[in-house]
Amino acid sequence: MILNVVVDGNTFPVEVPDHLVHEAGEFFDRMDADMDKGYLVGREWVDNPTLEHRVQVVADRMLTAMETENESMRVMMAAYILNRVPGIKGVRLATDGDIMESELLMSLDQF
Repeated sequence: MILNVVVDGNTFPVEVPDHLVHEAGEFFDRMDADMDKGYLVGREWVDNPTLEHRVQVVADRMLTAMETENESMRVMMAAYILNRVPGIKGVRLATDGDIMESELLMSLDQF
C-alpha cells in the first residue's frame, strides 16, 4: 500500500507492506491507548483526541522520521494511518509547527 505524503508542495510516496498495515494492529492499539490519555496537538491540549487529531499527531511523528531519515518509523507511522483511515490516499503535513493544520487527503484530486 502507498501513502502519499505532501510536504511543502512535494509529494513523497511511502510504500508500506500490506501485511504490516493489517498485522500491526496490536502496536497501533497501544499507540491509541497512549493518546487516549490526552495529547498535545500543536499548541492545544486535547483530552479526547478524535481520529483526525490522532492522525495529525502520527503524521507529525512521520515528518520527524522523514527529517531524521528514520525509515522504519516513517513506514510504521504510515501503516498506522493506512490502518485507521481506510481509503486514505495521503496526508498534507504542516511544517510550521501547527500540526492541527495537517490534512487528510481522501481523494487523488486533493493533490
